[in-house]
Amino acid sequence: MKRWLIKKSIHEDIKKTEWAQILAKSNDFKKAFYYNQKTNVRFCISFFNTLVDEKVVQQGILPSLLEGDFHSVDDIKKIVPLEDVQISDNPSKIEENLCNGYVLLTIETEERQFGLIGAKKEIVRNLSPPEVEISVIGPKEAFVESISTNLNLIRRRLPIKELIVEEYTIGSLSKTKIAVLHIEGITNQENVNTVRQRLKDVEFDAITDSSYIVQFLSDNSNSPFPQLLDTERPDRVAAILAEGKIAICVDGSPHVLITPTTFVNFFSAFEDYYLNWIIASFFRLLRMFSVFFSILVTPLYVAVLTYHYEIIPHDLLGTLISSRRIVPFPPVLEAVFLEMTIELLREAGARLPTKVGQTIGIVGGIVIGTASVEAGLTSNVLLILIALAALSSFTTPIYKMSNTIRVLRFPFLFFAHLWGLIGILFCFCILLTHLIRLTSLGRPFLDPFYPPRLVDLQDSLIRFPFRDQGMRPEFLRTENPIRYSMNKASIKKDIEE
Repeated sequence: MKRWLIKKSIHEDIKKTEWAQILAKSNDFKKAFYYNQKTNVRFCISFFNTLVDEKVVQQGILPSLLEGDFHSVDDIKKIVPLEDVQISDNPSKIEENLCNGYVLLTIETEERQFGLIGAKKEIVRNLSPPEVEISVIGPKEAFVESISTNLNLIRRRLPIKELIVEEYTIGSLSKTKIAVLHIEGITNQENVNTVRQRLKDVEFDAITDSSYIVQFLSDNSNSPFPQLLDTERPDRVAAILAEGKIAICVDGSPHVLITPTTFVNFFSAFEDYYLNWIIASFFRLLRMFSVFFSILVTPLYVAVLTYHYEIIPHDLLGTLISSRRIVPFPPVLEAVFLEMTIELLREAGARLPTKVGQTIGIVGGIVIGTASVEAGLTSNVLLILIALAALSSFTTPIYKMSNTIRVLRFPFLFFAHLWGLIGILFCFCILLTHLIRLTSLGRPFLDPFYPPRLVDLQDSLIRFPFRDQGMRPEFLRTENPIRYSMNKASIKKDIEE
């Protein structure tokens, strides 16, 4: 394949433009000049070699332009055997497409029209099992950083024409693609319009992950509670779309956002739906108990030993006295010391490489815990309670809610030190008031407990059998609230019928 250099004077008007001068400063921006002997056409192709698949350029674009019946820019749609071929004279569009993996084609004889040929290099991580929402039973696929791959995983599970995908571009610098998914005829259009409006109102320079979108779409950005649920499981997204909720995919993020959501949803592992309803309900109740235990056990210890030691049984009182007889600190300092130690170990284990982090967590916990008791800095009873509270916080399936539970222990601990059990009750009232006022996309966050809705109780703390879940969640106000006929589902025909 021959290549001829042509005069650098062609398209001097383009070269003088601001965007062309900026592009020329990048070392990965390449320009090459060619000549078609068959039609005597001189042309130039420009592209970012870090964004463009050079095999497509060498095997799909250049042979057609050098050997085809090529007279003008309009001919490229006929001779280039690629799907994404455009013609434009808009400088802003040319600039945008060049930064998205297109090849720019210019011809010496045409100064106003330019060709844009899609040749984007796709670098996609292979599908892997979920790393956060791990399940023993169920599919072993997780989302990746490519939005097209994620949409493919969802559409494979919902192969219906009613599944609508709306794409947006957000970020003045990052130009991040965002896809909003809902099922036409089921999802409440008011919810869809709210998401559209909030996405359009986003003014930010770089959106690099779905966590940015969570902070923009949340009803109350000052709340420690996440109001959008993020998941890495395609099966979960397909299920919530069928319920009438909305999914938001962000290019570059392996997590898909779900809205609107409720407090109970954050404590429901999707593996619950693959288990018998009795076993699944037991695990959900266990998780909720673990949450309250994780938040309250240390404040109760501080409150009882500081103000209400008379309620301790005599058999237990001797054990507590013997465990604290050489501890020089009040219960609150003892508790804060151990709580901060646990948090430091957890944070260090999360930031270090996997194998090193696991070693630090195990060895550090054993060494520091044993040394603290032997040195008289803390009691062995509190050490056991703190360890159980840390384990309880790990039962929360959603990582962001788990972080919230970890933080909530400290204000409860502070109020327990000030006013004992009354302080814990006061802090609980503040927390409950906040949750009652909190909403997700305008829908009550504490549904189905406040306001009480009997229909939504079928999939809350107790997961009812599938035959009893014939109605979609009432708080979503879906256009079609009926999932299936419960009367037909309850009829079990005999094998001879």
